[in-house]
Amino acid sequence: MVGGARLAVLEPLRVRDFRLLWTGMMASLLGDGVFLVAIAWQVYQLSNAPTALAEVGLAMSLSQVVVLLIGGVASDRFDRRRVMLAADLLRAAVIGLLGLLALTGRLQLWHLFVLATLYGLGAGFFGPAFDAIVPDLVPEDVLAPANSVDQILRPVALRLAGPALGGWLIGMWGTGSAFLFDAASFLVSAAMLARMTPQRRHATDGAPASALGEIREGFSFVRRHVWLWGTFLAATFAYLLFVGPTEVLVPFVVKHQLAGSATELGLVFAVGGLGAVTGAFLTGQWGNPRRFMSFIYITWTLATLAVAGYGLATMAWQLMLASLVFNALEAAGTVVWATTKHRLVPAALLGRVSSFDWFISIGLLPVSFAITGPVAAAVGPRATLIGAGVLGAAVTLAGLFLPGMRSIEGHRLPHSGPSDQATAGAATLRADLP
Repeated sequence: MVGGARLAVLEPLRVRDFRLLWTGMMASLLGDGVFLVAIAWQVYQLSNAPTALAEVGLAMSLSQVVVLLIGGVASDRFDRRRVMLAADLLRAAVIGLLGLLALTGRLQLWHLFVLATLYGLGAGFFGPAFDAIVPDLVPEDVLAPANSVDQILRPVALRLAGPALGGWLIGMWGTGSAFLFDAASFLVSAAMLARMTPQRRHATDGAPASALGEIREGFSFVRRHVWLWGTFLAATFAYLLFVGPTEVLVPFVVKHQLAGSATELGLVFAVGGLGAVTGAFLTGQWGNPRRFMSFIYITWTLATLAVAGYGLATMAWQLMLASLVFNALEAAGTVVWATTKHRLVPAALLGRVSSFDWFISIGLLPVSFAITGPVAAAVGPRATLIGAGVLGAAVTLAGLFLPGMRSIEGHRLPHSGPSDQATAGAATLRADLP
């Protein structure tokens, strides 16, 4: 049983282009894990105020949100591989410049704001294209294992190995070396993308519509289906409540309230990566549950509640435990969510639907970062984290009770061949989704 399940999880890696994609992604995500520690440590070296890191997060997230819908149109209209390649090259240049400024001692806070903005632009194009390209690479019947690969390998690099490596690099050679490592990782990703030869699984009929028309088409599709727009909105308000506090205040608690080091901060992230790997692997082993929407919401609710553990922690190991629980449950729900979306959204619309997923879900992240500093100053970092976890969990769970949210659970997800994916998905949605 276990051996067979492991084989199923690894099945997508037999596909050459998927293997190339994830070779590059592993390098890029490893660099991003290094970046997570480096950017927090660098900001707190330049300014001890949580507001400063919140403003960097605001700049990065706001620029990403602004271009997400255009990124979705681009990923449906153009070669998704080329969109991702351009985004990687842009981010390599931005982070490379950041590293050089840090190494030469010339880095100032305003540099971070500008470069974070440019970085967010690249992320806004990369995210929808990456989400949409997966069904172009693997057969439909291995989409669940493919999404499990994402949720297994991503935290290994981003939350486990990357932060641990980042803490070590900063301790040895400073933040500049960590930024340059991240820049190099984007170049590796770009090199792998350049070698890929994916085949689009859908064709555009006639001349392409205007970008605005294509955005409207994607929005119309999302609006008709409560399992999409309801989940996007639930994520919007949950992320508003807990993402800013988590990203800004956990590093602050480690550095200033627990007198920890960059290595300890890296370990907090790394243990979370271990939890995510475990959650994703077990979900991939068991497959999609029959009550998949209920599973998604319950795991995400419990994950969000675990954020309160960051505020309750008084020792580093307790922060690690909260990180472990949060990431394990978050990953388990995300595997099932991504598989549901890939199977039920027509391929020709997947880039735009993914861009709306990103756009709506993270639309209030700039606000989350903007209010984190003032709220933490008013009630304290720990109370802010506790409140974020409790309120975020309540908002998440409320989404499950929207009328029609669970109506698709009585229908089997389609298992058609790749060429029939759009037809099967559209037919299922037209039949019984709002």
